[in-house]
Amino acid sequence: MHKVGFLIYPGYEPMGFALAAPFQVANRQAEEPVYDIRMLSSAGGPVRTSLGYDIVTETLGDERYDLIIVGASIEEASDETVEFARLAASRCRRIAATCHGAFVLAAAGLLDGRRAVTHWDRINELRARYPALIVEEDRIFVADGAVWTSAGMTAGIDLALALIEQDIGLEGTRAVARRLVVHHRRTGGQSQFSSLLEIEPQSDRMQEVLDHIRRHLVDRLSVEDLAEVAHLSSRQFNRVFLSETGLTPAKAVENLRLEGARALLEDTGHPIDVVARLTGFGDRDRMRRTFLRAYGQPPHVVRRLAHGSAQLGQHPQIVT
Repeated sequence: MHKVGFLIYPGYEPMGFALAAPFQVANRQAEEPVYDIRMLSSAGGPVRTSLGYDIVTETLGDERYDLIIVGASIEEASDETVEFARLAASRCRRIAATCHGAFVLAAAGLLDGRRAVTHWDRINELRARYPALIVEEDRIFVADGAVWTSAGMTAGIDLALALIEQDIGLEGTRAVARRLVVHHRRTGGQSQFSSLLEIEPQSDRMQEVLDHIRRHLVDRLSVEDLAEVAHLSSRQFNRVFLSETGLTPAKAVENLRLEGARALLEDTGHPIDVVARLTGFGDRDRMRRTFLRAYGQPPHVVRRLAHGSAQLGQHPQIVT
């Protein structure tokens, strides 16, 4: 049986407990339980969460763990917590951190020289405070040897499913994902960001245009076409769209096409020619040029990196 410990410390955010669900479901679906799940803290006993209720924990003891997961807290981890994480790492096969929990592993020196990720709102802080680690800012999760980190919030579920897949295999993990009613583990290379979330128009009219673009990527999407959707003249549309979004219509279309193409590359086996056609690039050469300009890598490398991140515990090759 795999022993899994959740490292709990003051101010722990209860969202971190959601990661226990995939392990629990894996137990229910197996003939015999696969995981022994424990809540751990440096001193044991009750620990107050960010929502004001206590979680009963136990100390690490002398037992070895297969996996220890460090979640996020609204409080800065104490020296005692950091030391406890360092000790825990010496007594487990794998250690993982979700969201801001990466700061605990970094403070313990466990991320030095390793690739890691955290919630997008503290990416720059992690990079500045701990220059010895390599921050992968555009990843859902990163596996670097025995040390795993994930982006914020629900990305932890993807991390948990990836860890479970390493233990029980692909088919068993798919069954867990179906039971949880979640997508079967987004690949680690997927972006934390969405172009539709980053573009924030002030009016429903411009939001409707953005929704139209997303639904009709395969179409021509000229300024004249989009102006018609907005019920404005082309000149008025250009001016209003730029004013509300900070982007030209052409740039917004390109960003959404890039996002759509990247999602297809990561989530499907469609040939690159088909991806280019479905997302309105027309041909693979045009899509390749756009990918190089935006990501510094061609489509086939973006696909390989995304799928490579899912090869658990391996280092994807970074192409420059």
